[in-house]
Amino acid sequence: MGFLDALLGRTRPVRPDLDRLFGIPSAAITLQAGADLLPTGSGSVCFASVEGGAFATLRTEVQELLDADTGRGGVPVEFQRDAYGYSWLLVRQPAEDTASLVNDLHAVNTLLQEAGFGPQLLCSLVSFHETSGPGALALVYLYKRGTFYPFAPVPGAAERRDNALELTVRALLADDLPMESDLSRWFPVWGAPGLTET
Repeated sequence: MGFLDALLGRTRPVRPDLDRLFGIPSAAITLQAGADLLPTGSGSVCFASVEGGAFATLRTEVQELLDADTGRGGVPVEFQRDAYGYSWLLVRQPAEDTASLVNDLHAVNTLLQEAGFGPQLLCSLVSFHETSGPGALALVYLYKRGTFYPFAPVPGAAERRDNALELTVRALLADDLPMESDLSRWFPVWGAPGLTET
């Protein structure tokens, strides 16, 4: 960072560190003990889509990349597009196997990054649910920031968040994951694939 950048308050963007995803299994234990939240076994990767024929080509290329991950026998994913035009790759594992889910999400992100799709990667999330209710929570990893934040939609409500739960989770996970300090970057991920699955 140069002198002018420091003087004007500009900072260099944080380089993506996908290895931070490997902190999620320990965070899952903390969430179970401190907030009665259990992993659902679902996680997803979101990236910006392109339109028209380019979108179809991108989808084909991404699927081919994932199918070609022969060292692991391929990563089983579902490809979806949300109402906002973003593309999602949904990965599922048994709910008790958070480590395998994180490995799959890491592989998906790495494959996309190495194939040149890094600038289009937005976030990854791992879903949780309340042990005694319909509540859901996602731990969202911001690819370009290298940080996490909690997203807790209110069950049955149209686009309302449980802010109290989100702040509780942030405090609980302060020692497990690098949490995003700028609350304005806690973007809602309404309708994210896998978020409300139990």
